[in-house]
Amino acid sequence: RRDRAVAALVVAPESGVGCPAMEAASVGAASARLPEGSGAGEKGLKANAIGFVSGVVIGVASTAPGYSLAASLGLVVAVAGIGEQAPVIMIAAFIPMLLIASAYYWMNRADPDCGTTFSWVTRAMGPSAGWIGGWAIIVADVIVMANLAQIAGLYLFLLFGVDDPSTLAVTALGVAFIVAMTWICVIGIELNAKTQIGLLGAEIAALGLFAVIALVRVWTGHGLETSVDPSLSWFNPFEIGSVSAFTTGILIAVFIYWGWDTTVTVNEEMEDSGEAPGRAAIVSTLILVLTYVIVTVAAIAFGGPERLANDDSGDVLGLLANDVFGSSLLGKIVIIAVLTSAAASCQTTILPTARTALSMARAKALPDKLGEIDTRYLTPAFATWLMGAISIVWYVGLTLISENILFDAIAALGLMIAFYYGITGFACTIYYRREVMKSAKNFAFLGLAPMLGGVILLWIFVKSCIDLADPANSESGDSWLGLGPPFVIGIGFLLLGVVLMIIWRLAGHQEFFGRRPETADPALVAASPAGGN
Repeated sequence: RRDRAVAALVVAPESGVGCPAMEAASVGAASARLPEGSGAGEKGLKANAIGFVSGVVIGVASTAPGYSLAASLGLVVAVAGIGEQAPVIMIAAFIPMLLIASAYYWMNRADPDCGTTFSWVTRAMGPSAGWIGGWAIIVADVIVMANLAQIAGLYLFLLFGVDDPSTLAVTALGVAFIVAMTWICVIGIELNAKTQIGLLGAEIAALGLFAVIALVRVWTGHGLETSVDPSLSWFNPFEIGSVSAFTTGILIAVFIYWGWDTTVTVNEEMEDSGEAPGRAAIVSTLILVLTYVIVTVAAIAFGGPERLANDDSGDVLGLLANDVFGSSLLGKIVIIAVLTSAAASCQTTILPTARTALSMARAKALPDKLGEIDTRYLTPAFATWLMGAISIVWYVGLTLISENILFDAIAALGLMIAFYYGITGFACTIYYRREVMKSAKNFAFLGLAPMLGGVILLWIFVKSCIDLADPANSESGDSWLGLGPPFVIGIGFLLLGVVLMIIWRLAGHQEFFGRRPETADPALVAASPAGGN
């Protein structure tokens, strides 16, 4: 888990086409010109299937907080000049996520479409930018599925005391996880949500128990020789050694927040689809930052910054678990946290992949077959199974070639993540550009916050490209075309998307590519409790 990133696209010409808004679910008069069945709420997905709380659960579970902390915390602490200041890094990395979450709120209010970035960027910046945004979501989700399946398989073996399972065994179990979670996604969003509540509940309970026991042992003098008392100075960014250390820490930590946008991807299946998904996204990010900060403080206090920084296992929580709980048996609680984290995220990652493909297909941006809805389960069954199958092929293929290449692919993941997050921030400001200067609230919520989030992620994208281009920063240490494999994989996938888009356009799909950018109707702002004059 290292530098993660974003990029912006050239803004499409302004057209002045209006988008009359109705409360919550209307996508405007422009929807009348869209292909039949492509508008929000028209795709055949099961409406009002899940509530606000289930949406929040899906958003939090999608980030895999247990695994993300276990894999990333040691890297943040190890950055020269950070150490005990890791909690403030977690807060700083949260800021661009909150800014982008606000963009999701406003764009979902205008267009509660399960295609999210694809649909919104198409409206604001034109079909070419929207197509690439949708492609980035699909690629990011497929890439990370391999990693999540690998972790789920490995930690299930660890749970039962098998410390060194074979690559074949782990891969087979990982494939089984993908198949099982794909099946759950196919048979219904309600079962999906209920499964997530159970998995996330176990994960948060395990993390909470770890944090409480660790802090109590430190405060009562029953910690380790390396333990340190928590201090408010840990939250002071000015005590970080240098600006370079601060930015490097953010580049590592920002990735652990990725995934909360899944709650908006199920917007067409959520109650109050125009308002609730956006609010659920914001609440998800707030829960995440609270979880990350508390566990980070507990881990640093109990283990001490030097022990965490010198950990080579890639699993900080596992490093401390036995000492915190006092036995290897109870220490398996942390293994359960990471296992359920990876399994839950594996499941929720399939949701945005399939629904983005569904939205793109209904808009005539992908083959019609991907837009089919199962009449029994009211889910995009074909797209879901296809994305699960592609994930399996990707996972098994990379494992057969080299596990190092698998890790290099994960390192490249951030380029896609930050790309579609960032472009969504820019799209929000562009879409609402005629409302931005009408009031101070509009300027803050519709202009400054989304644009600032996009700019921060653009900077992360550029910085990550520079770092990943260096072969020395790859897991394998190999050089492809004189560049690091993560850079070649990340940029290669984005360029492949451009090529596929051009091919699809040349094939004569002008129904989609003939669309023009739109602007938001003032009623969207006036009717929202978060905006207006």
